[in-house]
Amino acid sequence: MTAAGSTPGFPGTPGTPGTPRVLRAMNDRAVLDLLVAHGPLTRTRIGELTGLSKPTTSQLLGRLEAAGLVHTTGSLSGRPGPNALLYEIDPGAGHVAALSADPTGITALVADITGTVLGRERVEADAVAEDVRHRTAQLVTEAVDGALRQAGLGHDDLRAAVIGTPGAIDPHTGQLRYAPHLPGWHSRTLRDDLAAVLGTPVDIENDVNLAAVAEQYEGAAQDHDNYVLTWLDEGVGAAIVLGGTLLRGATGGAGEIGYMPLPGAPLQRGEGEDEGKGGGNGGFESLVSAYVVRELTGGGATLDEVMADDTALGEVARRIATGIAAVVAVVDPELVVLSGSVAQAGGDKLRVRVEEELTGLALPRPQIRISELDGDPILTGALRSALTQARDQVFDTA
Repeated sequence: MTAAGSTPGFPGTPGTPGTPRVLRAMNDRAVLDLLVAHGPLTRTRIGELTGLSKPTTSQLLGRLEAAGLVHTTGSLSGRPGPNALLYEIDPGAGHVAALSADPTGITALVADITGTVLGRERVEADAVAEDVRHRTAQLVTEAVDGALRQAGLGHDDLRAAVIGTPGAIDPHTGQLRYAPHLPGWHSRTLRDDLAAVLGTPVDIENDVNLAAVAEQYEGAAQDHDNYVLTWLDEGVGAAIVLGGTLLRGATGGAGEIGYMPLPGAPLQRGEGEDEGKGGGNGGFESLVSAYVVRELTGGGATLDEVMADDTALGEVARRIATGIAAVVAVVDPELVVLSGSVAQAGGDKLRVRVEEELTGLALPRPQIRISELDGDPILTGALRSALTQARDQVFDTA
């Protein structure tokens, strides 16, 4: 999870720690991060927040302005003396692409370095269709190009791209695992292929990990360093964050709780292409996926209708609590966030019932929260991750 809980670094910074050049770069980055976090600030306020002297702050701002990283944006009036100039990040200093891939298509966003979204494009494509399997890079390019056109930008303007997909990239092979229903994404050279066509480095990240990034930045997991995000949708998974660090596992598969065997859900064997689309053939996903939940009242019902049925709601809560208990017994998180369409349909009623099911167990009792993020948390997390990468490049003034 690239963005969550990380402190901006200075990869590749030349020089020896403590030299004037390195100290200037550190001060530059500190001020740029303040402007990202707070928005426009006066020179005086920047000095107060950083402890830098007025001359040093003035020199620093002049240097950043000359580098095209900040600019003035009006002035602050209503106080004695001359109006104070306000400084902000220059949004044109860099741009990023954030994408979410799913079995029915690809969505792309393009944003400036401040995080303002400038373009959005959706390309519909059935991931298992024969004419799609070998066109993954082309479809990604179509989505990004559409978003770039809306933003009035080109590939050369991009500094980073992050794509969220089901499954996880094996760090040893570079191949996507745990996502047989996305056959076009399994090439070992896919990341390099995408970087070549987009003209910028590309990260392919697990979609639930990115949803957890979104929760830590602006959702239910803010101020928490030990939490689990449980994704309950057509597919089921989790992101496990311990000590502020994402637990990835040896092959990138940590958190793939959809495969987890539970009472009534035997260990899943083999990988079918319908996995993630109908509950698979075993594991936790076969108990709580959106497809399975919709069938609890006899079929044909929406998730909202199922959750309005008290008996069905109780059954869903019992199944979810059983899965959460297994995770809690291993990693002992302080918080579990429930996200995805099943959690959204159940809302606070579902949260309360899950908590009731966990009461009395000989296990730690984490807080249970329902995600309240607006929009697509996977895209939000991809955007946050891409911005972190781009800022590490653009804001490095050494």
